[in-house]
Amino acid sequence: MTPNAVSTDSRRTASNRSDSAPGGSDSGQSRRGFLASTTAVALAVAGGAPLLAACGGGADSGKKDGTTTGKDAAKLLPAFVASTVVAPDIAPKNGSAAGFTRAIASAELKASVAEKRGKGGALTIMAPFWGPPPAPDNPYYKAMNEAIGVRATWQNQDGNVYDQKLGAVLASSEIPDVVVVPGWNLGGKIPSAVNAKFEDLGPYLSGDKVKAYPNLAAIPTDAWQRSIFGGKLRGLPMPASYVTNIAPFYRKDLFDAKGWQLPKSADEFLALAKEITSAKAKVWACGDMTWTAYNMFGVYPGSDKALGWHLVDGKLVNRIETSEYLEALEWTRKLYAAGVVHPDEKTQNQGDTSLRFTAGQCLIYNNDLSHWYAKTSEQAAQNPKFAMAAMDIPGHAGGAPKLWATNPANIWAFVKKGSSKAVIEDALAVADFTAAPYGTKERMLTDYGVEGVHHTFKDGLPVKTDQGNQEVSSSWLFVASPAPYVAHPDTPEVTRAMVEWQQRMGALTSKTSFYGMTITEPSQWTGLMNDFEQLEKDIVRGRKKVSDMQQAVSEWKTKGGDQLRDWYKKLLDTTGSAAG
Repeated sequence: MTPNAVSTDSRRTASNRSDSAPGGSDSGQSRRGFLASTTAVALAVAGGAPLLAACGGGADSGKKDGTTTGKDAAKLLPAFVASTVVAPDIAPKNGSAAGFTRAIASAELKASVAEKRGKGGALTIMAPFWGPPPAPDNPYYKAMNEAIGVRATWQNQDGNVYDQKLGAVLASSEIPDVVVVPGWNLGGKIPSAVNAKFEDLGPYLSGDKVKAYPNLAAIPTDAWQRSIFGGKLRGLPMPASYVTNIAPFYRKDLFDAKGWQLPKSADEFLALAKEITSAKAKVWACGDMTWTAYNMFGVYPGSDKALGWHLVDGKLVNRIETSEYLEALEWTRKLYAAGVVHPDEKTQNQGDTSLRFTAGQCLIYNNDLSHWYAKTSEQAAQNPKFAMAAMDIPGHAGGAPKLWATNPANIWAFVKKGSSKAVIEDALAVADFTAAPYGTKERMLTDYGVEGVHHTFKDGLPVKTDQGNQEVSSSWLFVASPAPYVAHPDTPEVTRAMVEWQQRMGALTSKTSFYGMTITEPSQWTGLMNDFEQLEKDIVRGRKKVSDMQQAVSEWKTKGGDQLRDWYKKLLDTTGSAAG
C-alpha cells in the first residue's frame, strides 16, 4: 500500500475507489453498473410495511419526498461549525476539496472527539464491500469499537450486487440498525422505502443540536441538504466536492517530449488527436471521451435525474432536449470515426482504459480525479519517467467551458425506524468518530488501524502492513465522512495539482435548478430514461445515428417526459431551488 493515500474527495462513490472498485471498465460512461435493478426494486416493495407514495409521502404525511428547501429546510438542517483542529495547506475554494501536502507525525495528531461517545450498545451495520470482507472479530474492528464505545457488527455485502441485497432487506422486517444506501441505488421504489423504514435524525442533529457532535457539525450544509428524504433529515452523508470529478488526463511526459500543445477547443482536440495517433505503432490518442464532451459542451449533469433539469427562460429543460447534448454526442462520434479512439473502446466490455494509458497505448483518457494520485503512485517504481496531468476542460468553441455542479453527497447511512434513543446515539457516536478530519487520532485509526499491527511508519509516513490491507475496512467511512479533502503527503505536488484543478474548474461551475435536492420521481415515470445510456454508447460508436437520439427524445416527451416536466416545474414553484 502506498503511504498516506488518503482522499475523502476521491471517495465520491465507492465505485471510484481504487481499493474497493467493482470490476469492469474504468472508461465506460456509467457509474451505475450496479444500479438498483427492476428485480431489486420489486423485492424492496414486495410485502413488508406499505411504502410512501412517490410524491407527497403517505396520505397523511403532508411532505414531499426530499424536496424541502428554503425556510422549511432551515428548520431541519444542522448548524455549520467549521473544524479548526488542523488547518489545511491549501484552503478549499470554488467548491474544491481542502488539500494537505504534509504528513503529521503520530505524536502530533490531535483529538477531535473529546470523550468516548458510545454507551457500549450493540449495533448492526450493513454496507457494500468489494473483495473478501474482513473477519468479523478482527483487531481493527475491536480497536474501532473500543475507541468509539460501541459493539458494532458489520454485515458487509458484495458491492456488485448490493442493490439486490438492499431491496430484500428493506422489504423484510429484519433491518439492521444502520444501513448504508449509495446514491446509485436510489432507483424505483428504494427512496420511498428509505422514507418509510428509517429514522428522522432531526431531533438529534437539527440546528444547534449537532454541536454535541463537532465532526458532524463540520460537514458542509449542502451535504446535509442532500440528506433530507421525505421531508425529514434522515441521512448521514459522505460529503463530496460539487466540482466535476471527471478529469481529462494526459501523458504529460510524452506530451512534453513531443512538444504537443494542449487543445483549447473541440476542433483543436480532434486535430491533436489525429496528429498523435499512430495505429501502426499501436498508439491512439484517447479512450472514450463522452464524459469530457459533456463538460466541454456544457451539458447538464446526467449523474442524477433531477440534476438534468434546469430552468431556462421560465421553462424547465432536460439535458437530452438541448443542442449541447446532441453536439457532444456528435463530437465524440467524430473521434471514433477518425480512428483516434483506442479500438478496444468500441466493444461493450472494453477493459480498463487506465492500463492502456499507463502502457502508452492511449495518451488521453477521462476518469475520476482520484486516478491522478493512484496512477502516479502505481507507476513510480515501474516507470520513473511516467508523468500524468489533468488538462483544464476547454470550452467546445474555445474559451471557458460552462460546467455544472454534481451532487454534494451521494452515499448515506440511515438508522432503522423505531430504534431506541440509545441505539441512535450510538450510531451518531460512530458517525462523529468516522467524520473526524485529517490530522486527528480518530482519522488515523479509521484509515490505518492500529500502529504496529495494521501500519508502520516509513520516512514519517504511515504504510499499511499486510494485515492492515486485509482488515482495515473502508466501510466505516460510509457511516459518515468529513468535509472533502485530498491528502497525499508522499506526492505533495499531485495533491496541490488536484486541488488547484478543482479550484479552476469550480470557478467555471454553476448549479442546475435541483442541485442538492433528493427527489423521488413518481413511479410511472421512473423508467423513462432507461434506454438512453445504451443509445448514447451506440451513437458515439457509430452503431446508431444522432437522429436516432432525436427520435428517442421525441418519444420520451410523448411517453411522459412532458408530464414529468410539469411535475418538476410544480415542485420547483412550490419548494424553490436549493442551488442558491
